[in-house]
Amino acid sequence: MDLRLSDEHRDLKALAHRFAEERIAPHAARWDRDEAIDRDLVPALGEVGFLGLGVPEQDGGSGGDHLAYCLVLEELARADSAVRGIVSVSLGLVGKTIARHGTDEQRRRWLPDLCAGRALGCFGLTEPGTGSDAASLATTARRDGGGWVLDGTKVFITNGTWADVALVFARTGGPGPKGITAFLVPTGSPGFAAREIRGKLGMRGQATAELALDDVRVPDDCRIGDEGGGFRLAMAALDRGRMSVAAGCVGAARGALEVSLRYAKEREQFGKPIAGFQLVQELLADMAVETDAARLLTWRCADLADRGEPFGTEASMAKLYASEAAVRVANNAIQVFGGYGYVDEYPVGKYLRDTRVTTLYEGTSQIQKLLIGRALTGTSAFA
Repeated sequence: MDLRLSDEHRDLKALAHRFAEERIAPHAARWDRDEAIDRDLVPALGEVGFLGLGVPEQDGGSGGDHLAYCLVLEELARADSAVRGIVSVSLGLVGKTIARHGTDEQRRRWLPDLCAGRALGCFGLTEPGTGSDAASLATTARRDGGGWVLDGTKVFITNGTWADVALVFARTGGPGPKGITAFLVPTGSPGFAAREIRGKLGMRGQATAELALDDVRVPDDCRIGDEGGGFRLAMAALDRGRMSVAAGCVGAARGALEVSLRYAKEREQFGKPIAGFQLVQELLADMAVETDAARLLTWRCADLADRGEPFGTEASMAKLYASEAAVRVANNAIQVFGGYGYVDEYPVGKYLRDTRVTTLYEGTSQIQKLLIGRALTGTSAFA
């Protein structure tokens, strides 16, 4: 694995850093308190090409490889993990699924607007009764003439109240994964409703919603992939999603480390900066090692994906380690700040609140361990 960044990668990383410093960082605390990111950020993300990374230019995207995607997400999450989530879901889970599995018409209809930030997508997999056990989802889609009628509820859906299209997974056959099919559902369809979920511990600026589908009728050309092939499509999307979550966790950990280093050099106790105390240095050293280790696991995953090799297990490893490490790094940052870290005048509390959910979504840490264990032993613990 060659860890050297190309000139193009360095330029893109610098662009993402400038964008985050100018358009995100000055507003992150306000967005967190208000529980709402400014909507005009979305077209701005599209204008610089961040919502089209990895999507072919002929489909309206900005091209680029998986490493480029990870570099941008790290910079965005360093400023505000909630912004990273908007990009990861609309582009990583929805846009790239359409680019890989959509028909020509589906790509023409959705990708140019999604990549430009004129539209957003959301990923409708999780339900009130099905989180880790996604294969048991209860939302249904029944044939009706030449189309389908969808009924059910989805929950904890990022971008849910902002999205123009929902990638919805519904049961079209018998129980289990082979009975699930995927649909691209316009959110303006009659019977489609989104209710925002507020009061979250972290990622507060991000629009998170519960979706209700009540006799939502869509034509057959809204089906994406084969009938009964939706579960495989969802799992492939989540492999890429875990890579993006890991990249975002690296960014959040890096942000927590950077502000802690600055504070430790400025804060004085016992007549000298606390950076000169051994146990503070131990905290900072642990934070730096964990951040770099998480980044290397993430980049290994991106490298495998860019070479066209399987990367599912490596994505689970990166997501598991990076999410847990980011929580530890943010927790250490609060320790460095002491009592000041416990109030939102300083950013480290937000880093801890935002990173905590990354150990839960797109597969909990426990699910990642089972996936890794299955790959190592050849034996599944899921059944």
